[in-house]
Amino acid sequence: MKVLDKFNLALFSVLILIISLIICLLSFGWLSLDLAKDGMDFLVKNTVANNIALGASIILILLSIKSIFFNSFSKEKIENKEGILLENDNGKLLVSKDTIESLTNTVVKSFESAESVMTKVDVDSESHVKIYITLFVYPDAIIKELSNKLQTNVKETIKRSLDLDVTEVNIRIKNINIKKEPNINE
Repeated sequence: MKVLDKFNLALFSVLILIISLIICLLSFGWLSLDLAKDGMDFLVKNTVANNIALGASIILILLSIKSIFFNSFSKEKIENKEGILLENDNGKLLVSKDTIESLTNTVVKSFESAESVMTKVDVDSESHVKIYITLFVYPDAIIKELSNKLQTNVKETIKRSLDLDVTEVNIRIKNINIKKEPNINE
């Protein structure tokens, strides 16, 4: 939510609270109707107070129109929440984070020295894609070589398949697992 939208929401919440309190006080008889009438008379008859009230009213009207017709729930917010929205002349395509994760997992599983993988995808407000891979490898893995190849292959595959540029592929080696040899007795 943008700063102006937060300000709008806070301002209108306070105004509704004040109006509601005044109505409640008038309804319960704790505020005199004559006092409210005198306050309105002062606003109308006093030139300075009238000008201030008019200026504040115009600002509130403009903020209301902005909030009603130009809300902040733009496609950027949807993109960041669910994935990335790609548009062309024929229409739109929403590439979800799950799709990017699945594609990344497929690339990682093609390496024999990788046993299992967990993937997380982050998309920032400028649609920059960052991929975080947690990897379990076998003891025979050359980790530096494996990570370099993984980073390159993941970036190339996502670029080729989805036409998205991946800014970072961060790899974390969580564990080195021992390969299970097939049991000859079975």
